[in-house]
Amino acid sequence: MKKRVVIIGGGIIGLCTAYYLQKEAAEIIVIDKSDFSSGASYVNAGLITPSHIISLASPGIITKGLQWMFDASSPFYVKPRLNYDFLKWTWLFKKSATSQKVTTSIPVIRDINLLSRRLYEEMISDKSFSFFYKHKGLLMLYKTDKAGEEEWNVGKKAIECGLKVEQISQKQLQEIEPTVNSSVKGAVHYLSDAHMTPHQFMQQMKSFLTAKGVIFKEHTEVEDFEIQSNLVTGVKTNHELIKLDELVVASGSWSQNLLKKLKVNVPIQAGKGYRIDVVNRTKINIPSILLEAKVAVTPMDSVTRFAGTMELGGINHTVNNKRVNAIANAAESYYNEIEINEKEKTSAKCGLRPCSPDGLPYIGRLTKLKNVTVGTGHAMMGWSLGPATGKLITEILNEKKTSMDITPFQVERFS
Repeated sequence: MKKRVVIIGGGIIGLCTAYYLQKEAAEIIVIDKSDFSSGASYVNAGLITPSHIISLASPGIITKGLQWMFDASSPFYVKPRLNYDFLKWTWLFKKSATSQKVTTSIPVIRDINLLSRRLYEEMISDKSFSFFYKHKGLLMLYKTDKAGEEEWNVGKKAIECGLKVEQISQKQLQEIEPTVNSSVKGAVHYLSDAHMTPHQFMQQMKSFLTAKGVIFKEHTEVEDFEIQSNLVTGVKTNHELIKLDELVVASGSWSQNLLKKLKVNVPIQAGKGYRIDVVNRTKINIPSILLEAKVAVTPMDSVTRFAGTMELGGINHTVNNKRVNAIANAAESYYNEIEINEKEKTSAKCGLRPCSPDGLPYIGRLTKLKNVTVGTGHAMMGWSLGPATGKLITEILNEKKTSMDITPFQVERFS
């Protein structure tokens, strides 16, 4: 008899989990409080990033966060608040932001990113999909010598762990990306990275899964769980009770609140990011990070997307115009002939990234509830790590040897 698997969360993690599970002939129901057309999985930069080997919880980030705390247009903004979950997360983040922990996590982040990139490329070879995918690497553009030196130090660490990285002079940069203006002194080019168009992939994946019999339930909010002994036997929603054999919690920034209903505390804070889409008006060729501004630039198949900021301010979808303007100003200051108009700024969207305190995702089973598996906490690497997480969850559910060691992703590591 086929197992019935309920996946809570219709973002990149939930859909990729359904993709690998349907290959194992499971009966799959994906539920989401939205209509499967919005959220971080649709508004992210679309980058696949083996280059991002340094976790968010790194030495110096606390100091920068304090410096930026009262600047509403800063790249990293923390809204101070007297909230237990926020204060506990902040304390755990500070404990995790050590050189030793960063060094330990580098090969882990590299391996899961490379696994995910390979899985994306396997999907491309499946004629069921025709999504946009380019492997051109990622340019880290800098205007100051200090930023360039700091990034090249990261680049050298990436080289040590087997990634291909090049230091690009201003002259070389003008040859490969002539749209960059003369204030940019150079770049570090990570050749391991790739990029996509998120909403296109999500639409194609949902259509593919629907054709394979996966059931999607939109505007469905989880109110509680039915539990018998050490198993979750049903999900109580605002519409119905859904019976299940296996439960996957992949609900991003909402995962902590959901898991609390199961008496499990998994620290997560929502990191809000923004995106501005410029339609067919730029000649930008290679995805970039504007280092000083912390803005990602991605040339997609129909738009150029400018995305950025990390705003830790709780779960809300309020668009802060100061932050949108900061992204637009950064884009215009690094590139020639870029002017983002008011309509494009007004159309800016935001999404909430689920951030763990140590910069590593949560992937694995709960200890006391034997049929609950979690996939969340990916922060700014959610898009990059979607396929790898989906595959690992499927291997866990089918009691197979996982494609990589998942010990660092233990769900209850902060309990």
